Amino acid sequence: MNDAPLRIGLACYPSVGGSGILATSLGVELARRGHEVHFICYERPFRLPADQPGVTYHAVHIQGYGLFRHPDYSLPLAVKLAEVARERRLQVLHAHYAVPHATAAVLAREWLPEDLRPAVVATLHGTDTTLLGRDPGYAPAIRHALAKVDALTTVSDFLRAETTRLTDIAHPIQVIPNFFSPRRPQRTASAVRAELGVAPSEALILHMSNLRPVKRIDLLLDAVARIRPRTAFRLLIVAGGDFAPFREQVRRLGLEDRVIVRENISWIEDYAAAADFGLITSESESFCLSILEAMTFARPTVATAVGGIPEVIEDGRSGLLVPFGDPDGLARAAERLLADPRLRQKLGRAAQARAREHFSADRIVPAYIELYRKLIARR
Repeated sequence: MNDAPLRIGLACYPSVGGSGILATSLGVELARRGHEVHFICYERPFRLPADQPGVTYHAVHIQGYGLFRHPDYSLPLAVKLAEVARERRLQVLHAHYAVPHATAAVLAREWLPEDLRPAVVATLHGTDTTLLGRDPGYAPAIRHALAKVDALTTVSDFLRAETTRLTDIAHPIQVIPNFFSPRRPQRTASAVRAELGVAPSEALILHMSNLRPVKRIDLLLDAVARIRPRTAFRLLIVAGGDFAPFREQVRRLGLEDRVIVRENISWIEDYAAAADFGLITSESESFCLSILEAMTFARPTVATAVGGIPEVIEDGRSGLLVPFGDPDGLARAAERLLADPRLRQKLGRAAQARAREHFSADRIVPAYIELYRKLIARR
């Protein structure tokens, strides 16, 4: 009975961002292991394969009633979660992000008959507690939802501590880190570099993010402008958002010939495999999935030592960490890697081994499955 396939509903943000990417990868990996997976969200997750066996997507329709000044998503999501849970007899609703997914899942469960109520799991990814948890307009709803779920997980020890500090919940919190299951690159590294116009003498520095304020793109560009010699590198920004607001800073810093931008790329593996190392300048991170994506392809990262990043990178062993707010320090660390290909390779190999040992699907997905089975048996 312990090996019986599970019926799981996943609620997540389908857009570019760590929470949605992790939820999508989890759903795909669960389906590959024979479980029945249902995604319930307002759009099909952008990294969800169109032909993935075992996965069904259910669209949440948001009505723009004139009575409402702003369209509501929480209630339509709760209604759809309850509908899919009832029709497909789901055993677990797994909500990624406290608002609105965990709050909607708790509400949906209450609408169902006792014998049809699934277990509710909430996974916190960062700003749902570190930012919204401080907002008096959201904090009470977040605390209520997190107190009512059957299980609560975070992606790092840092986020577990922050959640406990900000919400004062008594609920035990299990840390299950992010993972990354790389797809095979579609193009060779040389083909990608040729497409980007990167010369053989230039190193390719990679930054991947959704460009939200916490990612501090201003600091990224400031640090890159201080790297010497400028002719030694190109910076590739794989952007999950509109880069237009940063074009003026690029021009002002004289980086037009150094910065390459590619927006809304779903197949990031081509670029991770073609890069030499990553550069992350966030002011806060719960985990930072883009670092793990680079690590998987044996690419080290220079990053700010904030939040959960030191749990991912071992400073000096699988990457280089710099205190936040130090653009000169970031530039000097990047220059170390630019000047020493052997160091890049050494750190990259260690990064890849660390990713495989601690953050692979084979290590992380069974932890979620074990949690699901415990909750189902308890209910």
